[in-house]
Amino acid sequence: MAVELNHTVVYARDKRASAGFLAEVLGLEVGAPFGPFVPVDTGNRVTLDYYDAGDTPIMPSHYAFLVPDEEFETMIGRLERMGVTYYADPHHTEPGQINRLFGGRGAYFADPDGHNMEIMTRPYARP
Repeated sequence: MAVELNHTVVYARDKRASAGFLAEVLGLEVGAPFGPFVPVDTGNRVTLDYYDAGDTPIMPSHYAFLVPDEEFETMIGRLERMGVTYYADPHHTEPGQINRLFGGRGAYFADPDGHNMEIMTRPYARP
């Protein structure tokens, strides 16, 4: 039996705004609310279900998205138009730069809730 990730919950201060932010950067649609969640379907049968955290502190998480090479520059352009700084590294020390890991291109950026988002055109080579 193959096991697949189906969905994950992303805690947010404003679930609609945060879902809209990610959808805009990636060129996706925000789905119809589902119970207390606002979903963003990534297209590979995985959904990010945004959920309002209320007064609970948000522990920033990392979300990495494998994106088509031909869409990468478009996504970088969206970040620039939105006034969002992107970085070549996960620690956000190389602003306005991209990386070229594993023969692809990648960048990191923070979402409105401090989650560390990553777009990359090649998956990481695992030992």
